[in-house]
Amino acid sequence: MNFRKLEVYQIAIRFLPCAAALADILPPRYTAMADQLRRAALSIPLDIAAGSGKSTRPDERRFYTIARGSAMECAAIIDACRALGLSEQPQAQEADELLLSVVRMLSKMCRA
Repeated sequence: MNFRKLEVYQIAIRFLPCAAALADILPPRYTAMADQLRRAALSIPLDIAAGSGKSTRPDERRFYTIARGSAMECAAIIDACRALGLSEQPQAQEADELLLSVVRMLSKMCRA
């Protein structure tokens, strides 16, 4: 299981508690947004793991691209939380920094 050694996977795993914490502070009327954040956050490391297990480079890239899209979706949800005044700045800032690293790494992995 070489995916566990990938730095991008490790950072994606570090992002999960940040996403959960942000989702947990959302008011009940934003349950759908909280659920979507949780799902998108979880799909990042899952798709990285799936991609690393593929036998062809195009298949591998496809999963890394999906993971990248999920990371960008998480960033958009965090932006929406900010715009609605629903997130605390330190939590959102840490989440953004982790996501930026993930997106940069996955972008390189998709091109390589």
